Amino acid sequence: MTDTYRRILLAARPHGLVDGATLRLDATAAVPDPGEGQAVVRVSHLSIDPTIRTWMDDAPGYLPPIGIGEVVRSGGLGEVVASRSDALQVGDTVVGMLGWQEYSLVTGGDGSTTVVPPGLDPAVVLGVLGVTGMTAYFGITDVGGVAEGDTVVVSGAAGATGSVAGQLARLRGAERVVGIAGTPEKCAWLTGELGFDDAIDYRVEDVAARLRATCPGGIDVFFDNVGGAILDACLANLALRARVVLCGAISQYNEDRPVGPRNYLNLIVTRSRMEGFLILDYLERFPGAQLEMARWVAEGRIHHREHVVEGLERAGEALNLLFSGGNTGKVVLAL
Repeated sequence: MTDTYRRILLAARPHGLVDGATLRLDATAAVPDPGEGQAVVRVSHLSIDPTIRTWMDDAPGYLPPIGIGEVVRSGGLGEVVASRSDALQVGDTVVGMLGWQEYSLVTGGDGSTTVVPPGLDPAVVLGVLGVTGMTAYFGITDVGGVAEGDTVVVSGAAGATGSVAGQLARLRGAERVVGIAGTPEKCAWLTGELGFDDAIDYRVEDVAARLRATCPGGIDVFFDNVGGAILDACLANLALRARVVLCGAISQYNEDRPVGPRNYLNLIVTRSRMEGFLILDYLERFPGAQLEMARWVAEGRIHHREHVVEGLERAGEALNLLFSGGNTGKVVLAL
């Protein structure tokens, strides 16, 4: 191992997209020696997710804000290179909350890291078989309760979670699946390879009008990754006893004053419910869901795509892709 390693620290609270003032690349930290029960992981890949941006704000949330001067929090994958833990052996590939850094000190056996079977593509581990895929799985099955004959709409449908959510809805028996995305190429991917019935390009189309045309009987389940105006448009077109799954709100994460929904009164008229969820509530059920997802991937029933960005110094750029619409599928940073 080298004596020092690189890491990215939060230098200032961002306003809008992260930039050069938000992050600081530090190369002076000494590679740690593991204490009793600990292991050192050499990080090879990082999971780039919209929620990282919310952790940068000094605001209450399901996890504490990242402190100024602290390593940016992030899921990741790497190899154990030193260990004093019976649970983690040198050479193991592990996944966990490793952070934007080249080396991470972890504790073995406390559930914070998981050993990954050899031979799996790291991008797939962090994507369709990781937190991204699990978010789609439990959002569709448990929160949305998608059933035979449902009409399902997914926003952010060409992203890591949305693209899987729409396919899972079809596997659950949805009669109609409509995706909302931001370019003709993304819409073509949804209706082509992924098998969505229709796709709406929110940048150039009237979303409300297209929802009425593509979902004439209303929306039974709306899986929302975006919030804002698109959430309002879908709330206006709910079917009776619809379910609105609040997975994320990427249109609002860079706003100093997020905007809430205006059409929420339609929940009363249609006797519908709107429910948020956190994937942390489902950690104990991951193994079974991952086995089912792996089988569907192997059978070609679930398709996935990864957008790989190379270099730790480009982590901020990779994060901004999620908000500019510059990615299709899961964004992964390869160190």
